[in-house]
Amino acid sequence: MSNKFTEDKVMASLATVDDPELHKDLVSLGFIENLKISGNDVSFTVMLTTPACPLKDTIRGDCETALRRDIPEIGVINLEFGARVRGDRKLTSKDIPFRNVIAVGAGKGGVGKSTVAVNLAVSLAASGASVGLLDADIYGPNIPSLMGITEPPVQDGEKIVPVKKFGIEMMSMGFLIPADQALVWRGPMIHSSIKQLVTDVAWSELDYLVVDLPPGTGDAQMSLAQQLPLTGAVVVTTPQTVSVSDTRRGIDAFRKLEVPILGVIENMAGPVFGSGAGEAVADELNVPFLGRLHLDAAVSKAGESGKPLLLENENSEVSAAFNEITGKVAAAISVLQA
Repeated sequence: MSNKFTEDKVMASLATVDDPELHKDLVSLGFIENLKISGNDVSFTVMLTTPACPLKDTIRGDCETALRRDIPEIGVINLEFGARVRGDRKLTSKDIPFRNVIAVGAGKGGVGKSTVAVNLAVSLAASGASVGLLDADIYGPNIPSLMGITEPPVQDGEKIVPVKKFGIEMMSMGFLIPADQALVWRGPMIHSSIKQLVTDVAWSELDYLVVDLPPGTGDAQMSLAQQLPLTGAVVVTTPQTVSVSDTRRGIDAFRKLEVPILGVIENMAGPVFGSGAGEAVADELNVPFLGRLHLDAAVSKAGESGKPLLLENENSEVSAAFNEITGKVAAAISVLQA
């Protein structure tokens, strides 16, 4: 028995479905692959620009609605998702093995920036992306502790091999200096150390490199932006007035460095520090508000144990908020790369 409809008819129907973020149809974007028809059943893959796409359910529903509207006789619709992360042209032109670099910064210390960077990396890796985590906070490198890493990286020829844990490649100044030693460095030394963390490490080809920056708007941010073009920046704040004031300066610094602002995260919201100021400053400065993370003792406990909250308790309310924020960050990068 011959099929009652053709691949051309299926593609014509799917051409009426737009990607909700890119606002172009799936067919012209080249997202439809592996289309097959068996009897009245159809199967195909939608290749997204990030495995962390937060709108998979919307895309699935829109595809099924269009196909059943345009082809009433259609049977089973088997839709699978894949992903092919697009690379930032600024990076690929420099022959750097990262497709995208996400800076996580804050106008002041103590706002949970490193915890956000760690869980953002974990969430991206859990979605299926290849991820690296660079601890560029040379004055207070916390990534080794937050990820439960005690063994230093090894040398392979002229390169340092990044430590790998939880599926994430990691490098930190904390691996290279004694834990109780303070660094009193001027600009040129900071510039040199960041260059080493980027170029003297045998990184794999990664979809995303998450970079934990030191707080403030000083030499480290400028050095990183000069040596490693940043795809975009995530800025972390607490609801406190002083934190929000410093967040304004942090956003202004990224803009002067011509780094796109992916959005603001309000951390530690709740009865102790209040709520809403992070969203208000995002609106004021016309940048996306990525989400609110409530103050939760489980986050601190997970950090002390060396196992990020998303791995310790993936079903918690804060974990769900982290995953939602990650989806928004990945989607914002996809829009930039489009």
